[in-house]
Amino acid sequence: MKPASLLLLLAVLLCAPLRAQVGEHRNDLTIGVNGGYLLNRTSFNPTIKKKYKGGETFGVTVRYTCEKYFAAICAIQAEINYANMGWKEDIDPELSSDTYYRDMRYIQMPIFARLSWGRERKGFLFGFLIGPQLGYCFSETEHYSDPWAGTPRPNNVTQQYGKTVERRFEYGISGGLSFEIGTKRAGRFMLEGYYFYGLSDIFNNSKKDPFGRSANGAIIVKAAYLYDIIRTKDIVEKPRKRKRK
Repeated sequence: MKPASLLLLLAVLLCAPLRAQVGEHRNDLTIGVNGGYLLNRTSFNPTIKKKYKGGETFGVTVRYTCEKYFAAICAIQAEINYANMGWKEDIDPELSSDTYYRDMRYIQMPIFARLSWGRERKGFLFGFLIGPQLGYCFSETEHYSDPWAGTPRPNNVTQQYGKTVERRFEYGISGGLSFEIGTKRAGRFMLEGYYFYGLSDIFNNSKKDPFGRSANGAIIVKAAYLYDIIRTKDIVEKPRKRKRK
């Protein structure tokens, strides 16, 4: 089994219900909306010289907190997001006046195992996120400069132009950090940043196809507003210790 497949399997196992552990039971359900920005760069083999392409992302977030194990608060967090992925080519202006980038619009669903530490109800929480991510590319648009020559390119790779996405379903693994501030009545405000590593290709990759690899990789930063729908009762948090002067 390849290392990437092992990582995906590990993430799936991490996202299994955590209540089998011995700890303080929780039954918190939190929902909300999120929005942010991503930088995507599709990896190709043979190599295409490219830059990160920016795009918007937004969606809904659902989180179920099931246990506090020692100081760690264990939860499963799922999102359904729109994301504008794609790539932007880095074409040497001394070789060509061409510019090219492609928008690939996805519906994505990351499923995170989330471990966090801090104040459950009111205050600051710091957390780690890791888990599998699924996606579907429902549309794409190529953007060519005018005029357009199409050549030359440093390694003569031009098969991507006019080639539509052949594998619209995508899967990979995401992992990163989250920072959250909880309030008594106004809800929760969260900032999260994570990296998505694509394990699938957007083009066919058999020996007769031009690309052996064509996978997305994105840096994603989002802000979210969340609200507790269900809360575990009778949680008493220790008051913060004040420093003596």
